[in-house]
Amino acid sequence: MKNYLYVFVIFCSSIIYAQDCNSILIGEIVDFHDNSPLSGATINLTGKNLSTVSKENGKFTFKNLCDGVLELEISHPECTTKFITVTVNGDTFSEIRLEHHLEELTEVKVIGDVPKNTNSGQENILSIKDVERSSGNSLGDALKKIPGVSTLNTGGNIVKPVIQGLNGSRILILNNNVRMQDMEWGEEHAPNVDVNANQNISVIKGAAAIEYGGDAIGGVIVLEPLPVIRTDSLFGKTQLNLFSNGRGGNITSSLTKSYKSGLYIKAQGSYKRLGDLEAPDYLLSNTGIKESGLSLNVGKRDFEQGWEGYYSYFNSEIGILRASHIGNVDDLINAINSDVPSVINDFTYDITNPNQEVTHHLAKLNYYRRFEGFGKWTTQYDFQKNRRFEYDIRVGDDADKASLDLQLTTHSILSNIKFDAKQGLDIKAGAMGRFQTNFANPDTGVRRLIPDYDKYDFGLFAISSYELNSDWTLDAGARYDFSRIDSKKFYRVSRWEERGYDVDFADIIIEDLGTQLLVNPVFDYHNFSGTAGFHYELNDKDHLRFNYAYSQRAPNPSELFSDGLHHSAARIELGDLRIKSETSSKLSLSLERNTSKWGYTFSPFSK
Repeated sequence: MKNYLYVFVIFCSSIIYAQDCNSILIGEIVDFHDNSPLSGATINLTGKNLSTVSKENGKFTFKNLCDGVLELEISHPECTTKFITVTVNGDTFSEIRLEHHLEELTEVKVIGDVPKNTNSGQENILSIKDVERSSGNSLGDALKKIPGVSTLNTGGNIVKPVIQGLNGSRILILNNNVRMQDMEWGEEHAPNVDVNANQNISVIKGAAAIEYGGDAIGGVIVLEPLPVIRTDSLFGKTQLNLFSNGRGGNITSSLTKSYKSGLYIKAQGSYKRLGDLEAPDYLLSNTGIKESGLSLNVGKRDFEQGWEGYYSYFNSEIGILRASHIGNVDDLINAINSDVPSVINDFTYDITNPNQEVTHHLAKLNYYRRFEGFGKWTTQYDFQKNRRFEYDIRVGDDADKASLDLQLTTHSILSNIKFDAKQGLDIKAGAMGRFQTNFANPDTGVRRLIPDYDKYDFGLFAISSYELNSDWTLDAGARYDFSRIDSKKFYRVSRWEERGYDVDFADIIIEDLGTQLLVNPVFDYHNFSGTAGFHYELNDKDHLRFNYAYSQRAPNPSELFSDGLHHSAARIELGDLRIKSETSSKLSLSLERNTSKWGYTFSPFSK
């Protein structure tokens, strides 16, 4: 038996020794998306001292190979290195697809090369250094560095961004791809976002980016965290800011654990505390602020598919200048004519009435998948809960009770697909559905400023971008939005008749209570938006952009239903049930120059 095995081994060895290694391996390296050939890829035969580079047509050749299983290492400057095995049996052909479009796997980008959300629209990106410098400030203060962006301040710490003269509901804030729903209609309602949770911040002026919403007449503020690097690492950052005015500061800290497989988890938290602010000659009593924020990301990013779960919490308690509280017209006249506030107390960190407190919860689940030679499909569900308390100066048993108590709950689902299989042409289409409900607590002892309502939204959009050549890019898009607001509201009979509603809206009365009427207004809005433009690259540093945008915006609940004293704003607000959709047209031109040392933007517009 032993002799038989010995002879068999010798026989097999003689066959291997005598094998002719004349096989040829021909390979072709193509892009995963559009099957376009990739030139300049380096191909190494592992374990052998053989390598080559793919030609312009993406092909490469190895000659004089022995049949069997070989391992190839393929690398490309714009791709992730890939290892594959190929079975060679005579002359063999193998097609190899590389992950050439790496927007999901982006690791490091030079700021001048950061891609914009729109090709032809006016868009500015806040540098990471500016974001870090604004760590202790509000979002509005951070965005003031961008041309065309100013702020509306209704208190020492209440700051709303204004884009080319428009604010509130005419500006959309996108927080980690979630449209913020936080009662933005009030002038004293600052955005409920923690600027430290996002490092990529950009502003799109006007309605050029209709993918995010056709009602963004003023513009879109896009907030995104930095993409997580696909590597085994653990890193974090802590930043501390101190302020002399207010005698306080803020601290923010983040920690990220990532894996080469694409799995990652990131936690971030921040806390801010300031006491009373000071003018040169006196103290501004009750102007302190207390803020806290927390966010948690967990997910996995691979080229072909990935998912993410995200949660953020934000709480803000803001004092309103004590001297701004007035009881009658005489108080207002005295306050205007006085050189100093009527109330000046000792410095304190305590926040007393009048003040406002807002809590915002945001959660989302996101999934994407790529399809070879077709494109990328993305779907997302998000949930938001916004709770707002506004406290006035009250006496008696109601001294500590909020004058305004609103709870806004929003569920959204969106899905889109991007077709990028044809080189130079990108088409993206999607749909959105949203349900929102507002609950106004009736136990405040004050007439409800905003009533209970349910709101239903549905939207469809399609956008496209086409590269005529290396210099010219055209883009266009269209969007349709449907909104329904279903509300129940009490009106005083005197107000109802004064506004002429007894003639125009007699059919919506569901109950007559004598001095009051309970009505059920249900309004539907059909809105259309469109945009078109071009981007011309004059050279590596100079760019010309032109865009036309047409947009329609449905009225917000405040514009329709406000009815009474808005305590924190100290004014009477009256909505109008007759308000229709707002229409806007805008032409914009932008000439930009960007270098490593300096740059400029010349961006006139007409609307």
